[in-house]
Amino acid sequence: MTDTAIIDSPESAPTWPSPRPFFGLHLPNLTFPGVRPEGVFEHVVGLARAAEAAGFELVTVMDHFYQIGGVGPEENNMLEAYSTLAGLAARTERVHLGTLVSGVTYRNPALLAKMVTTLDVISGGRAVLGLGAAWNESEHQGYGFEFPPIGDRMDRLDEALTICRLMFTEERPSFAGQHYRIVRALNHPRPIQPGGPRILVGGGGERRTLLIAAKRADLTHWFAGSLDVLRHKTEVLERHCETVGRDPATITKTIGAPVLPVASVRDVQVALDRIAPERRAALTPGYTGAVGRAALGIRRRRVPRLHVRQHDAADRRRHRAGGRDVAPLALTRVMAPPGESPGP
Repeated sequence: MTDTAIIDSPESAPTWPSPRPFFGLHLPNLTFPGVRPEGVFEHVVGLARAAEAAGFELVTVMDHFYQIGGVGPEENNMLEAYSTLAGLAARTERVHLGTLVSGVTYRNPALLAKMVTTLDVISGGRAVLGLGAAWNESEHQGYGFEFPPIGDRMDRLDEALTICRLMFTEERPSFAGQHYRIVRALNHPRPIQPGGPRILVGGGGERRTLLIAAKRADLTHWFAGSLDVLRHKTEVLERHCETVGRDPATITKTIGAPVLPVASVRDVQVALDRIAPERRAALTPGYTGAVGRAALGIRRRRVPRLHVRQHDAADRRRHRAGGRDVAPLALTRVMAPPGESPGP
């Protein structure tokens, strides 16, 4: 089993993400008041296309089979992630598409690599592979998925990312690990993106997750509760990068945005009333100026990419924000599910 850092080369240098700041939109809630089951996907398409029109560069969905606590009851709608993303790929033109994030226990990693490659082909080179160690034991029990201890899941995450990278970049790769193996695996057609889809590692666990990210990730995603936590996580990642011989500047760091954009100051209280009481303290509500100041503060801490989540996905009103039409971008910070942060 090879245990090497991923070092960028001119031949495999990614065209996305670029060095400039960008925004992504996360869609965890698929239960929309007044929308019948047959209309759910079309509603999601509308949200993704609205984000694309507003200049967002990334749209992600959850990879869960039950709705998670903090978003809604388990019984709420949940579409299978990669079927949804394939549909969105056919209905969008520019945004990158991925999960935030898939659980390593849900799919064989070679199959996952094939699915993400297929998404890259359908989308014309816009797929992102988001992967983490999985945490929601309830859906594992319900679907009969194995749910090993966290250390075992971390080992699987490292092996799975190795296999996916090999299948993105090599013609007939083989790999033999403790949990997974491939033997001269074919993956045709090849990914559209040079070097394959970008790999996003989700989670901020300082001992294992960030070390795996230092070795395997093109992007990271954290649920930082404050800018001080964000700065600390960045420093830990940089130390791991030094250990494995990786330039930390080659890893794009993204976070769930701790801001609640609204059309005007008059809308702040209405927006906050829709947020679960236990989550309101983590948000900085405001209109364009407040959002910009929060984003600037985050960028100064070397994490220039924000990932925001739809607040009320059923609200399709258009409003003016920063001189441009944005719809429906009433958004809230992505919160860590119970047990996900800080992790191992």
